[in-house]
Amino acid sequence: MEFQELIHNRFSVRGYKPDLVEDKKLHQVLEAAIAAPTAANRQPFQIIVITTAGRQEELSRIYNREWFTQAPYVICICTIPEQGWVRQQDGANYAVVDTAIATDHLVLAAHDLGLGTCWIAHFDIDAAREILGLPENVHPLVFTPLGYPDVPQRETKRKALNELVRYEKW
Repeated sequence: MEFQELIHNRFSVRGYKPDLVEDKKLHQVLEAAIAAPTAANRQPFQIIVITTAGRQEELSRIYNREWFTQAPYVICICTIPEQGWVRQQDGANYAVVDTAIATDHLVLAAHDLGLGTCWIAHFDIDAAREILGLPENVHPLVFTPLGYPDVPQRETKRKALNELVRYEKW
């Protein structure tokens, strides 16, 4: 798929087939995430691949939507702030930015392979920490199901370019 088509046609999938995702495709999606650019190439994130089969009830504690566990996988992308590059001038830690870029690469690669995802930030952090056994310094940032869509592609409305872009000054 051409890049422009890919970025304009990707959408948040909220319905999945139970079909298994081939290991090769899962690997390609994960490779795309780790290929993402990060500040000072620190890669301050970890990716947890969770098999949903037989764990729907437990995983629904993290995000209680039926479609969340319909796909064969749910992926959690965690950020590790202490590993992030920090801008000296103002102390801004880029770990969250880097983790988001990796997530975006994963989501775009999935769409390119015919897989669906849905970027989920509104989840129960405590349940996620408990279920995934996360160390204190590791923070779950984003979840996404990963599987074959069982819903039609839908158009996503975006603001016009002139509403979001400025040239030279504010």
